[in-house]
Amino acid sequence: MTQTASGRAAPSPRTTSRTGRGRTTTPVRAGRSAARDRSTVRKGSATRRGEERPWLGQWNSTVTSYYLLVGATALLLIIGLVMVFSSSAVTEIAAGKSPFGAFLNQARYALLGLPLLLVCSRLPVTWYKRLAWPGLVVSVALLAAVVAFGDATGGNQNWLPLGSFRFQPSELAKLTLALWLGVVLGRKQRLLGQWRHVVVPAVPGALAVVGLVLAGEDLGTALVIMLLVAGAFFVSGASTRLLGIGAAAAAFVVGYAFIYLQDGGDRLGRIMAVYSECEDTLGECYQSQHGLYALGTGGLTGVGLGASREKWSYLPEAHNDFIFAVIGEELGLLGTLLVLGLFVVLGVATSRIVRRHTDPFVKITTAAVACWIVGQAFINIGVVIGLVPVIGVPLPLVSAGGTALITTMAALGVLISFARTEPGAAEALRARGSVVRRSLAVVGRAARPRRRTP
Repeated sequence: MTQTASGRAAPSPRTTSRTGRGRTTTPVRAGRSAARDRSTVRKGSATRRGEERPWLGQWNSTVTSYYLLVGATALLLIIGLVMVFSSSAVTEIAAGKSPFGAFLNQARYALLGLPLLLVCSRLPVTWYKRLAWPGLVVSVALLAAVVAFGDATGGNQNWLPLGSFRFQPSELAKLTLALWLGVVLGRKQRLLGQWRHVVVPAVPGALAVVGLVLAGEDLGTALVIMLLVAGAFFVSGASTRLLGIGAAAAAFVVGYAFIYLQDGGDRLGRIMAVYSECEDTLGECYQSQHGLYALGTGGLTGVGLGASREKWSYLPEAHNDFIFAVIGEELGLLGTLLVLGLFVVLGVATSRIVRRHTDPFVKITTAAVACWIVGQAFINIGVVIGLVPVIGVPLPLVSAGGTALITTMAALGVLISFARTEPGAAEALRARGSVVRRSLAVVGRAARPRRRTP
């Protein structure tokens, strides 16, 4: 007991009376009680978290991104091979060629891209950082060569001939630009609050690639590259005001210089055909209209694989830009939702990499590649269903095409490599590999014939 200023005895600081009771509790006991309460709360919250999402299971593991990328890529590649054969066999026969011609070409490109995908999926992240600058320099040089010596197809000068072989350097430029933006923006992560660090050197490099592609009159590829650049800048943490100014400037330049002032007004006519009532059903509206006919004919389950009517030379580019329409006609709404869902899976996997990875280079590059592949897929689907004007971009992994397929597979190999380096993913993959080996060993021992004892 202690003495107060009035002379009364004050209670000891070691005791505290409970309101309404005559008992006292020491601070030691109170501390133990609070600790027990906190422990109970933690256990309860952990139990609730476990009860809230038991359905996730292994879907929320450290290797989810890896398996989502691998599975979606494989399924889209298989669907693409099947649909290229189905949509091209009739026109190949009509041209006096083998019905397997386009399919065998696509299969050959897939076989060329598969080893490249596997190699890219195994390369360490440091290799991509070293290859970024040389890759962009080579891509810009090839794009300049296309402007000077390239071949024109469908009004676009985007092919570079090398003897009997032709390829599109603009497809390679997408991948190298994504890697390069990841390097330059990742290194300036803490300085991107200042506009000069956002602009230099990322904007001049991106403008060089986009400008050379536009010089070849390939507006569709240029728009996809702009989408790639926007994704890289957005994830890098650049100012949204600067992003808005850049997007407005790009939209004005493209709309005025490359659409409104275009000779012949073909692009403006395509836009008016989509967003206004089109009367030229044999001209500007023909391809879009027959794409909608194909989707409407398919219904819910489709007319059957190989039974499309629009592919009989009614629908132009049935095995390329408008292959999604043939999928809708032969496999119905369910088939189109499957393809759309697989691209959504790719988007989910890439968003997981961006959120979970700790390297800014990986985050920015992943966002750029995701905007390229998933964004291009949505643009292609939007064209087929009549929401976007026809701009001539293929459906990644599904449409017929050599350079586009190989480059897309390489880019997905890069993303798979990034998924393998997520926190905890490498250890989990190694552990699962040993589990598989042990399981195979057990199966092998069980399959061996037992020796009979005499």
